[in-house]
Amino acid sequence: QVQFVESGGGLVQPGGSLRLSCSASGTIFSTFAMGWYRQVPGSQPKMVAGITSGGTANYAESVEGRFTISRDNAKKMMYLQMNSLKVEDTAVYYCHRVGVPSDAWGPGTQVTVSS
Repeated sequence: QVQFVESGGGLVQPGGSLRLSCSASGTIFSTFAMGWYRQVPGSQPKMVAGITSGGTANYAESVEGRFTISRDNAKKMMYLQMNSLKVEDTAVYYCHRVGVPSDAWGPGTQVTVSS
């Protein structure tokens, strides 16, 4: 079965940068659209960036211009470069296949932006 593992989170000051990584296993990764989601306590995960199998990206308005999503299909890896971080970016970040609700969620990686 498909499995996702996120990494790269941490504590950073406002204006700082982080690069998140997502590894996938157990699926034909290259043919699926992927997304980065973030979750704050008391809320469902919300997509902040998505990328098609061909590499076309889209972003939530809240992160557009600051975040960049990318993927390496050969390595079954996905990345999220986060620049100019704001306190409201604080959340647990997850990667997941788009439109495949049967996939389990990974452990996520915590991003904390202090003010």
